[in-house]
Amino acid sequence: MSSSDEEGEEYLFKIVIIGDSAVGKSNLLSRYARNEFNLHSKATIGVEFQTQTLEIEGKEVKAQIWDTAGQERFRAVTSAYYRGAFGALIVYDITRRGTFESATRWLDELKTHSDTTVAKMLVGNKSDLDNIRAVSVDEGKSLAEQEGLFFMETSALDSTNVNKAFELVVREIYNNVSRKVLNSDSYKAELSVNRVNLVDNGSDGSKEGRGFSCCST
Repeated sequence: MSSSDEEGEEYLFKIVIIGDSAVGKSNLLSRYARNEFNLHSKATIGVEFQTQTLEIEGKEVKAQIWDTAGQERFRAVTSAYYRGAFGALIVYDITRRGTFESATRWLDELKTHSDTTVAKMLVGNKSDLDNIRAVSVDEGKSLAEQEGLFFMETSALDSTNVNKAFELVVREIYNNVSRKVLNSDSYKAELSVNRVNLVDNGSDGSKEGRGFSCCST
């Protein structure tokens, strides 16, 4: 979803983090949003999200990033969690092969429940534990290429690639929404004389008569 004000355009994009329990989703979020890491963090309970603001091409872009709130332990992540998401990080632990093998199941669930086209990144977390790696970098790249995803290995512990991963997804969403606007026949006349405003049409993230969605890679 997105909104605008007198100062110019403002964008708000929902991004979800999915993957098996204990792959480091909450620590990735806390490292990105607050530059914090808790070595003894427990499973998230309750809904949790953080909002980060970026400036892209002079515009304020806010990423509202949602954590699975521990639901993944019970395979009970609901469709409401995915609703309105413009981006997703599918996370596995490079030291636990089963979490990598689960990535395709999470991807299938995302495709089933998301109501927009989603910019997606496969994230191999805990790259600081390379000495006990169970999934190679090439395997991660291969799966990402097969599924049409971005790919990156990260470490929430030492901050490696954390900001880069989130910001790449946000920029991809922004670029695709911008292309959608530029390619829209209904906007061509308006673009020539007016500022483009994206209109929020309620809490479900839909757009008023304009069909905006982000696109996959």
